[in-house]
Amino acid sequence: MPTSVTVRRTKLFELPETRWAATAVMLFAAGVATQLAGGPAWSWWTLYLACYAAGGWEPAVAGLRALRERTLDVDLLMVAAALGAAAIGQVGDGALLIVIFATSGALEAFASARTEDAVRGLLDLAPDTATRVTANDEETVPVADLEIGDTVVVRPGERIAADATVVSGGSEVDQATITGEPLPVDRSVGDEVFAGTLNGTGALWIRVDRLAQDSVVARIAALVEQASRTKARTQLFIEKIEQRYSVAMVAATLAIFVVPLLFGESLQRALLRAMTFMIVASPCAVVLATMPPLLAAVATAGRHGVLVKSAVVMERLGTTDLLAFDKTGTLTRGVPELVEIRCTTDSFDAEEVLRLAAAVERPSEHPLAASIVRAARARGLEVPAVGEFAAEPGRGVSARVGDHRVGVGSPAALVAAAAPCADTETATAAAAAVQARGYTAVVVTCDHRPIGVLALADEMRPEAAAAVAAARRLTGANPVLLTGDNRVAAERLAARVGITDFRAELLPADKVAAVRQLRAGGAAVTVVGDGVNDAPALAAAHAGIAMGGAGSDLTLRTADAVVVRDDLTALPAVLALARRARRIVVANLVIAASFIAVLVVWDLVGTLPLPLGVAGHEGSTIIVGLNGLRLLREAAWRRAMGAGSAT
Repeated sequence: MPTSVTVRRTKLFELPETRWAATAVMLFAAGVATQLAGGPAWSWWTLYLACYAAGGWEPAVAGLRALRERTLDVDLLMVAAALGAAAIGQVGDGALLIVIFATSGALEAFASARTEDAVRGLLDLAPDTATRVTANDEETVPVADLEIGDTVVVRPGERIAADATVVSGGSEVDQATITGEPLPVDRSVGDEVFAGTLNGTGALWIRVDRLAQDSVVARIAALVEQASRTKARTQLFIEKIEQRYSVAMVAATLAIFVVPLLFGESLQRALLRAMTFMIVASPCAVVLATMPPLLAAVATAGRHGVLVKSAVVMERLGTTDLLAFDKTGTLTRGVPELVEIRCTTDSFDAEEVLRLAAAVERPSEHPLAASIVRAARARGLEVPAVGEFAAEPGRGVSARVGDHRVGVGSPAALVAAAAPCADTETATAAAAAVQARGYTAVVVTCDHRPIGVLALADEMRPEAAAAVAAARRLTGANPVLLTGDNRVAAERLAARVGITDFRAELLPADKVAAVRQLRAGGAAVTVVGDGVNDAPALAAAHAGIAMGGAGSDLTLRTADAVVVRDDLTALPAVLALARRARRIVVANLVIAASFIAVLVVWDLVGTLPLPLGVAGHEGSTIIVGLNGLRLLREAAWRRAMGAGSAT
């Protein structure tokens, strides 16, 4: 039976903060109405004080706890200011402060809950049960009971219960929840599928590869939760100075209260001015300026298949000014493809050379072997069985095909061992020509005589050139190519994707040295690699991004961010999103500082009414919070994709 998942969104009035704030608002409104109607003072005082209790008890308790830990909390300062207003007869103004402060807190709690909903929604994507295939029948079991190696049947319309490999059947699978791909992808035998993705019209039998707690969707949720617990450098700096600022603010408040008294100011007027100052000078909006936009960006990127480990990483990505790309598996597909067959004798045509090569390579596990076998099958060639298979590391493989001994391997090994003849000279020249074009040359021999040269190439990703151009536009600097491949192959690929600075034939230690050299010049370098063999370079960079790390635990541990869907177009998009988050952080800080400066100056040189000061202070906090959470919207990712794809 088809299943569906609806991501539940927290409703505003489900939160206790909202209910207390609403109670405070109603009590305040009742107090105002009673006061304006000329009711007895005790009645509206009672309503206002009840408003204090409803809206102020939580921040008061939190502030007192912080005070016991020798920390001055701005919540406590707000409550103290409200009580001070009541002490001088301005109980209505104090109640207004409590109402706006409680409302602001409720909105912040609501925003945080919506961010947590995004994480819970990811976990809710995976079904609770799965249909496991047994020796004689099928059984419905909890997903948590699935073991690695179990076979599970996924019927049309059902959600896939575990990260697995298809062992039978075929269907289209909607993977948008994990990879962000807008269209379903075809999945057949040998393909990987992810927990939480939606099966289409076909039936799939899958072999479980990971336990439920280790699935990609669970790790995405874990990383987003981890990110919500980290603090960006800007936030840490703000919190570092917040305590000193709060102490200075209290000292200034006392001075603003005491000094005018010494010069004959009335007690009520001096206290009112001091309390207004304490309210408008509180750094609530400044504290809230940094984390909401960064965490919203982390959550949005996670929903579209880009795992950013923390707010710190998102902040670093926003300051990237140079990208360094790996070649194999990053700008290229990482899967060699046969691009040319050169026959070196008239006794064998191209199809026969490929057929014999595929027969010998079929028992091998080498990536080049898989490419040769795949090419033969794509051409519809019948691959014969072989005997006496042997593999020699660094040289190649050989086997008996019918009455002939066929070898497939490196030119240096097989041509050198071949009998001197015209075919050998032709093979040597053909291999050299193939390698000069930046391809990998594989020689095929029959009874120790070269019969052909296969040219294999790791093809460039179709989106690579556009991604490089977008990276150049976003950072304002020409990207760098760092590869362990030969210089000819590196130069060829660099020219095709539009990179002018490339460094070839690099060992892992050489890549680290190159990254450090680039950083020594003052550049904030983000390295993009495959996350495993590029681990040292990723670790040495300002930030490291791994491509296609959905199934790699090592990738998730090594890289700062992982592009799960293995699509380079997501790379400039997440950079654009990070830059926008950073701009919002700066804008928030400017907004918060401007409100504080204007209100403080107004209070010191003029007469700032307490209600207006309260409205201005809490209003700036709400504006800053909501401004940051704009990045949670789907439109934020579409805009980032547009920024990454624009030319």
